[in-house]
Amino acid sequence: MLASPQRTKALLLLSGGIDSPIAGKLLQEQGVELEAIHFSLEPFTDSGGEEKAARLAKKIGLSRLHVVPAGPLFGEIVKRADQRLYFILSKRLMARIAGALAPKLGCACIATGENLGQVSSQTLQNLTSIDRAAPLPVLRPLLAYDKVDIVDLAREWDTFDISKGPELCDVLGPEKPSTGAALERVEKEEGRLDMADLVKRGLDGVRVVAV
Repeated sequence: MLASPQRTKALLLLSGGIDSPIAGKLLQEQGVELEAIHFSLEPFTDSGGEEKAARLAKKIGLSRLHVVPAGPLFGEIVKRADQRLYFILSKRLMARIAGALAPKLGCACIATGENLGQVSSQTLQNLTSIDRAAPLPVLRPLLAYDKVDIVDLAREWDTFDISKGPELCDVLGPEKPSTGAALERVEKEEGRLDMADLVKRGLDGVRVVAV
């Protein structure tokens, strides 16, 4: 268990895929309490991603899910910035929104299911660029896990059948995302966006779903 005089609470970015619920379970095993946030890609996808995330939230013992209507926000990134940086820019936006919501939920940090090198965008340099936008510490319990081990845990904890299927979060992403964009380049492209407005719109649109 985490040695802390006060119980740790984290806001988990729950996508509906295989990795994020396992990240949440691992944190729970270390005594971390969780809230969950899901970034919906509607209207670019149907409601399937949100429905999966809600089922996964319930499976890992949560009673509610905070849903951000992120589709239009991510659409702005695709429209105005270099699409090769889409995954970095969208995750920096998610980190800002989650980091702003977390304290209101009593969370001292945010958590993700990101895994180093598992997909082309999740390089050390890119993850570092994402962290630079996060107002709170980012926990990544799966950082060095092998995908086979994550799938084995998903089967063991009975989340795999809910999570399996296409990764909806890739729907707006490029075929060849940047794997090592310099922070200066990321920030330059981000300057094409009204990030403060996107964060405000995301927070204003948050709705709570009972699971």
